Amino acid sequence: MHMLTVSVLLGLIGVICILDSRWLGRMNFERPLITCTLVGLVLGDVQTGLTVGASLELISLGLVNIGAATPPDMNMASIIAAGFAILTDAGIETALAIAVPISILGQMLGILMRTILSNLTHLADSYIEKEQYRKARNVHIVWGTLLYCLMYFIPIFLAVYVGTDVVQRIVDVVPAWLTNGLGLASKFLTAYGIALLLNMMLNKDLTVFFILGFFIVAYFNLNVTAVAIFACMIALILTGLRFGKGGGSGHAATPDDYDPLEDPLEA
Repeated sequence: MHMLTVSVLLGLIGVICILDSRWLGRMNFERPLITCTLVGLVLGDVQTGLTVGASLELISLGLVNIGAATPPDMNMASIIAAGFAILTDAGIETALAIAVPISILGQMLGILMRTILSNLTHLADSYIEKEQYRKARNVHIVWGTLLYCLMYFIPIFLAVYVGTDVVQRIVDVVPAWLTNGLGLASKFLTAYGIALLLNMMLNKDLTVFFILGFFIVAYFNLNVTAVAIFACMIALILTGLRFGKGGGSGHAATPDDYDPLEDPLEA
């Protein structure tokens, strides 16, 4: 397969992945394991794709996009790393080494793209004020989607077509002050995103569980997975006590007129 064709196909995989959770619903195409498997299918080496994807999936488990924060882009990194691992017969260690700088570059591109899209919102507002609704619709649906697709297609195409050395040089050329500034901005956005989520979720009944989880992590040094397991157990116990017959027999007591939207825990 010609390198130009390979580069275009991998770029299109990136487009499919970036449209996941935007146009395609939540089909998990943006997970490294699925992404690398698609790369393996295209390049005829599913085993290597799965192996690289599994390794990168473990890395990306701790990267959660909270609010407006932009974490390192393991999705873009997975496509490029899996592609090079298959095309050059490189090992898993080499693929992981390639993924790290590319994920940072993808993070910078993501912050830049979100900045551009925020300005497009003001452009759409001006069209609405002028009653040019078709242009306003195109700004959101057409131009925003096109920019997101190009944000993935172009870097993946160039990285595969010209080689990883060029990608590494681009990362090295980025000045430290810009990298530090983007990193600091992402931390602020993360804190802001957490604050937005807490503002929507917390109430007088749920705050105690948030504080309990905080102290469990702080004083028992448990990881997020362990805390999540304890949280699920507590949720099951409380659900049984609240809705089960006989103090938690496991059979839900749901009257005909019960409305979960009126539950005080949901208030």
